[in-house]
Amino acid sequence: MSGAREPYRIIFICTGNICRSPAAENIFRMRARDAGLLPDIAIDSAGTGDWHEGEDPDRRSVQALREAGYPADGTARGLRSGEFLHHDLFVCMDRSHVREVLARGAPEERVVLLREFDAARSHDEVPDPYYGGVEGFGEMIRMLESAMDGLLARVRGDLAGRRGGA
Repeated sequence: MSGAREPYRIIFICTGNICRSPAAENIFRMRARDAGLLPDIAIDSAGTGDWHEGEDPDRRSVQALREAGYPADGTARGLRSGEFLHHDLFVCMDRSHVREVLARGAPEERVVLLREFDAARSHDEVPDPYYGGVEGFGEMIRMLESAMDGLLARVRGDLAGRRGGA
């Protein structure tokens, strides 16, 4: 064993990995960097399906991210079975993703809905904007942003727990 500390692994999950989860990944990465946590964590995203494997994020998601001042990086991929052993937190966009991730073997205590971290939320899910107009993507960004402080607090707490237990 090298003695090097494994990074805290967080993965954002949506359906096709072209709208919600890559947007959440990009927003969280910037927020984690600004909070000084980026050296301690590995951030990723995936879809419950692999229909868009290898594709860039949806152009409307890219536009909404850039308009809000975020990068729009990402390449779509499906969630792989081995990841259930290696990720510390699976952050899902809606309940269907939670059910799928749990059914595929993720430990229940590691699976959360992103909106759980938004104290001002009116509902628990980030709706899929894919089949709607461009305005849905702006609303998606606002929902993702409003949950990030709470999610960062969770990750900070988890990291502190690791350090305390090491």
